Amino acid sequence: MSEAVLKSYIDGKWVLPATSTDLVTAINPATEEICATVAVCGHDDVDRAARAARAAFDGYAAFTLDQRIALVEKLIAIFERRYDEMVTAISTEMGAPYDLSYNAQAECGPGHLKETIIAAREMEWERKIGSNARLVREPIGVCVLITPWNWPVNQLAAKIGPALVAGCTMILKPSEVAPLSAQLFAEFIDEAGFPAGVFNMVHGTGPAIGDALTSHPEVDMISFTGSTRAGIQVAKSAADTVKRVSQELGGKSANIVFADSDLTAAVKRGVLHCFENAGQSCNAPTRMLVEASVYDDAVGIAAEVARAAKLGDPMEKGRHFGPVVSKLQFDKIQRLIQIGIDEGAQVVAGGVGRAEGFDRGYYVKPTVFAGVHNKMTIAQEEVFGPVLVMIPFKDEAEAIEIANDTPYGLAAYVQSGDLERARRVSRRMRAGGVSINGAGQDYASPFGGYKQSGNGREWGEWGLHDFLEIKVINGFEG
Repeated sequence: MSEAVLKSYIDGKWVLPATSTDLVTAINPATEEICATVAVCGHDDVDRAARAARAAFDGYAAFTLDQRIALVEKLIAIFERRYDEMVTAISTEMGAPYDLSYNAQAECGPGHLKETIIAAREMEWERKIGSNARLVREPIGVCVLITPWNWPVNQLAAKIGPALVAGCTMILKPSEVAPLSAQLFAEFIDEAGFPAGVFNMVHGTGPAIGDALTSHPEVDMISFTGSTRAGIQVAKSAADTVKRVSQELGGKSANIVFADSDLTAAVKRGVLHCFENAGQSCNAPTRMLVEASVYDDAVGIAAEVARAAKLGDPMEKGRHFGPVVSKLQFDKIQRLIQIGIDEGAQVVAGGVGRAEGFDRGYYVKPTVFAGVHNKMTIAQEEVFGPVLVMIPFKDEAEAIEIANDTPYGLAAYVQSGDLERARRVSRRMRAGGVSINGAGQDYASPFGGYKQSGNGREWGEWGLHDFLEIKVINGFEG
């Protein structure tokens, strides 16, 4: 194999698979050219990584919190020094435009790591409980971290950071679709000087090594981000050995727009948020529910915003959108757009086919559907592309009913000039996070969902909890 082939990282060393000679190529979605070749691991490599993580666990778990934080602070410094490399990697592998990569995608790395340190320093790791007992938080053990391609650094940092600070050892399996950012992150960890075996990374596909990872007897915990379908398989695989499983899965988030909101601002904000990252965000507000009295006006605004949206080269600066990640993703989105048309929804912007002006690259037309009802496929299935559906509602009760009528429950959004109503509606939304009038979420807030959007929470203090066990020592206090 060529030296250009990306290697895995096991027990402190960069290694090629022990027996497998299989290669997977990652494609730059803007050029449709190969951007990376990865040597994929087999079951024996998974076993080697799991055993390395197990061998390193007792020693690393015995590090003081200050010692672990000091290593993570070194990791942050390395990340920030090599920040531009990460920005380029993300834009190359999954097509996020430069400004998005620089200001949001790559920024998630230091952002999550710093917030994890703050949360760890504020956490009460031990305390007296009852009359004579001691409550102690301890690392859960060896963790498998499975991360997606759509916000690659966000998920790497949101899992690796708390696992390292908690005192766990780990095996990362990044997406084979976007391996460059994970490779860089592993280089940062290697340079920071964590003990061998604390962090391991195995390249491979889910079908080939997913079950070997999630069922391995040396693994105590699984943290998975991906599709709901894959998450179900992960949970089944982990069940036989009763592992803890934390999952962040799909979404079909509702954005309720009331007539008393600043309609132009609310609709424009919702459309652009839906299209951000080429629509490839699990918490994207992909269902815009609009009060009937202003529905037609809202459709007109949304169509105008979509038609004005610019697509461009991910390597260039500017306010434009990039391609979707792969031909597989492009084809899936086209199929769902066509299903929407076939089911009677009205295309008011965009539609099927490659975006105008591009003879290569997986550029999807930013698409808005009107005349949608919530039973349509495009209102229920996660498209994961720049596709917005607009649904009218007659009153507050119906808006809440439609919003909650989904198997998912990751995020929700409410737009209203009446803050008390927005607060009231947000309490009735069956979602892990609700944003009012465009409010964002900072790294200290928990991120995760209800229903088939997963279980467990990531980010900040809540991101630490899934990597910790709770022990009570009775009689400790005398």
